[in-house]
Amino acid sequence: MDNWDVIVVGAGPTGLMLAAELRLGGVRPLVLERKSERRDTPKAGGLGGQVLELLRYRGLLDRFVNACKGPMPEPKFPFGGVHLDLTGLQDGPMHALPLPQAKLEKVLDERVEELGVEVRRGHEVTGVSQDDDAATVDVQGPDGTYRLTARYVVGADGARSPIRESAGIAFPGTAYPEVNRLAQVTVPDTAVVHANGDLEFPGLGTIAAGFTRTDRGLMGLAASPGNQVVSLYTTEDELTEYDDDVPMALEEVQDSVERVLGLRPPVHTPLRLSRFTFKARQAERYRKGRIMIAGDAAHQFPATGVAINAGMLDAVNLAWKLAAVLGGRAPEGLLETYHDERHLAGARTLLHTQAQVALRRGHDEAADALRAVFQELLADEPALRRMGALLAGADVRYPVPGADRHPLTGAFSPDLPLRTAAGATSVAELMHAARPVLLDLAGRSDLVEAAGKWADRVDVVTAESDGRPADALLIRPDAHIAWAATVNESADTAAPSLEQALTDWFGAP
Repeated sequence: MDNWDVIVVGAGPTGLMLAAELRLGGVRPLVLERKSERRDTPKAGGLGGQVLELLRYRGLLDRFVNACKGPMPEPKFPFGGVHLDLTGLQDGPMHALPLPQAKLEKVLDERVEELGVEVRRGHEVTGVSQDDDAATVDVQGPDGTYRLTARYVVGADGARSPIRESAGIAFPGTAYPEVNRLAQVTVPDTAVVHANGDLEFPGLGTIAAGFTRTDRGLMGLAASPGNQVVSLYTTEDELTEYDDDVPMALEEVQDSVERVLGLRPPVHTPLRLSRFTFKARQAERYRKGRIMIAGDAAHQFPATGVAINAGMLDAVNLAWKLAAVLGGRAPEGLLETYHDERHLAGARTLLHTQAQVALRRGHDEAADALRAVFQELLADEPALRRMGALLAGADVRYPVPGADRHPLTGAFSPDLPLRTAAGATSVAELMHAARPVLLDLAGRSDLVEAAGKWADRVDVVTAESDGRPADALLIRPDAHIAWAATVNESADTAAPSLEQALTDWFGAP
């Protein structure tokens, strides 16, 4: 019976990101995936939100950008039947990459391979149990059954997670009676995309740009003049249960458009076909003993474009904490902060995705008025920025101990440009190694000396930065700020509070 540090169940974006982050922390993970090959059924069509910043802080973002084909999309995002148009904002809070999930997983596969992570495909976990010392998984592989043990098991195995069910973790929520279909398809040469984005099929009719509501559902169109590739989207109320592993046919999209609009589009050559249903669920606990869950196993959201972002951020939050525990240097209760922080973030995402349900599902004049008012509010830049940050998951601030907290504590660290004795750098570059950093921005020898007792686990960097927001920042491996000293804070208070924060997050010296 093999023994591992961590067994990750599921080789989707969450599981692969978790495995990569665990390796950066010095942990030996094993990834088990029931499918023998990477999924090629279209699911998510892109990657967006705060995880893009995290990937940049790891020095990995260019890999994902290079895997994209075609031009980068403008920052315009659907939000419950209205649109967040962030194109007029400098340094907008929400961005996306047009990277289909299969390509995303390929990039992550290459990453874990170069880090030396073992991924076993075609190995399905059929049972999991735990005791005070270890967790045990039973596996059905190509050559038969076998058993493995690990200090911890993480279920990144999807919304129907057998790991979550085996652990007895409740997954309450609501299933909405609607089916959504999305297609990127080619239109015939006879079709005309007008300057306003309307798509005309001579002799058949016209599909209006944007969203069209009928008493049979919702139709969405995105098309550009001179481009024969268009995106079609429909939403219909339907109680059918679909298997996500069964691909959708082009005829199904055409049937759906015909039901909603009464027009059957003569489209062909699909580039993407995907179908999804909406559920609003969140696990009551993200951890039960030696078993943890992440990604869709922990939450389902009733809106598109947020699940992968949330799942990969789950992984980054959990990985450094597991690594600290396995390295014998974690303070008591560190793993519980995974649930505390990511459950809070999941609830925040659930909040805005359920708000989107309320915005999009109304079909009467009152609902139209609500959407109109909401869209009007988004003309104000502060409101638009706030909604963009909410959609991106960039507004999450984790709870941090202490009564007199600096405004930055718990937030994702800003990417300050830095000048050091070794040359120019930035916060993002300091985060490449996924290690905690004490960033001394004011030549505070008292704080550098205090942190010296944690030199084996915390990197200390002295630098200058224009308009410094604090005298010092203690930045966790997930790039969130654990502690900060106010500008010119007295050594009598700054040094003791730093030592307390170091102990709280990284263990006793």
